[in-house]
Amino acid sequence: MTLVNVTKDKGIAVFELNAPPANTYSYEMMQELDAALLDARMDDGVHDLVLTGTGDKFFCAGADIGMLNEAKPHFKYYFCLHANETLNRFEHTSKLVIAALNGHTVGGGLEVALAADLRVAKKDGGKIGLPEVNLGVLPGTGGTQRLARLVGRSRAIELMVTGKLMSFDEAHDLGIVNAVFESDGFRDKALEYASQFVPPGKASKAVGHIKRAVCSGLEVPFAEGLALERELQQQLFLSGDAKEGIAAHLEKRKPEFKGN
Repeated sequence: MTLVNVTKDKGIAVFELNAPPANTYSYEMMQELDAALLDARMDDGVHDLVLTGTGDKFFCAGADIGMLNEAKPHFKYYFCLHANETLNRFEHTSKLVIAALNGHTVGGGLEVALAADLRVAKKDGGKIGLPEVNLGVLPGTGGTQRLARLVGRSRAIELMVTGKLMSFDEAHDLGIVNAVFESDGFRDKALEYASQFVPPGKASKAVGHIKRAVCSGLEVPFAEGLALERELQQQLFLSGDAKEGIAAHLEKRKPEFKGN
């Protein structure tokens, strides 16, 4: 069985986690995600990545607990290391990554979603949170770091030490989720949301450089972040889309971007 279904259409690659009933991830699923991400990164026709789950009840319930329970301690360590490397690659790609939360997004499932740049969720579609403390462990696939950077240190600690599970609307209020869409036609709404960031409507190279400037800039001193911003801006000034965008503005017409 394929653990990550991949489809490509109109500049968007959809990665669908496929391990029913709860779409829990395993070492094998992370390997497939790695391969799918590398392929999409090298595909000039792909501008956005959408990550979602199969079915309508779970986006992802985290790691396969049965697998971890049976595994030897050293495997658990290397499994977490490999999963972190895979999720880091979502942040390192210059293409925008959107997690479409079609159901429960808990534990490692939320950690997967936090590695995306944006998150949209299905209204009343499930719960979201990091309850690992109830298993006597911590969110070990980047959750402690990414959640704190998203909502602040104190709020992140509170959410993790209580193991609180929230509705998607509550997560939206906290800034964990960017938008909540009605459940009817959720997948189409998520793809429509993603489509606004691809050519011809948006300059995808500029979108990618904005992502890189923010993600990399937040990890270095302010002056270095500004230097990176200037470097990326200079690259964009030389791009075809910048020429088109400026010309369209002066000619008072809608730009037709090509992603170059």
